[in-house]
Amino acid sequence: MANLKSAKKSIKQDKKKRLHNAAIASELKTFVKKLNALIDSNEADKAVEMLSTLTSKLDKAAKKGLIKRHNADRRKSRLATKVAELKK
Repeated sequence: MANLKSAKKSIKQDKKKRLHNAAIASELKTFVKKLNALIDSNEADKAVEMLSTLTSKLDKAAKKGLIKRHNADRRKSRLATKVAELKK
């Protein structure tokens, strides 16, 4: 256990950040699953709307450092390709 007041504070802050980041990561996974479900059920209009929402969330997560920028770009590209194939 930390002895210094600043160390105790940083432990508290780290825990809070970890929980917040875990919630955002979980939300991203949920959105990806929902989008994949829409793609599987051939709902193109809803999938396009969900893709734009998910794209925004991935960009924000990358900007905050939760995921790396190229990871976000790769996910967006793969999902956009799936949605584009669905629209054909």
